[in-house]
Order: sequence, then C-alpha cells, then structure tokens
Amino acid sequence: MALKESCPGSREIRSPYPEEVQCFWCETVNEIWTDEVETECKKCRKKVTREMRPSCIEWCPAAKECVGAEKYERLMKAVKK
Repeated sequence: MALKESCPGSREIRSPYPEEVQCFWCETVNEIWTDEVETECKKCRKKVTREMRPSCIEWCPAAKECVGAEKYERLMKAVKK
C-alpha cells in the first residue's frame, strides 16, 4: 500500500510521534503516540486517553487508503465516542 505523501493532514497519523499526557487519577505523566487514542498509566494501570484533534480522516474519501484500514477503523471508533 502506498501512502499519499502529498496529504499534510494525515502526517501525525502516518508518521506518529510521542506526546505526554497526564493521568487523571494519579497525575503521572505518560507517553502516548499521536496515532493512539489511549494507553495504560505506567503507575496506576488505569486507562489514560488523549483528546483527539480534528483530522482529515473524518471527511476525506481517501482516508482509509491513506492511513491504512486498521488504523482508520481504530481512530474512527474513537472519534465517534
């Protein structure tokens, strides 16, 4: 599958990078990647989620092909919540 390199809107999904998110329950700082919706807190083991930024996957007809079917389905499921 060839990724659409000309689409800047999916850059964070195609080339993810780590971000820090603080656990709501224990305030521990955890690493989460830009293509992930949730992770497990490294201290208390509870689910930590990050706010999903608006993304072209919500409206672009080529999004599934651009980012891959598995990642597309996972992210769209999170967007619908």
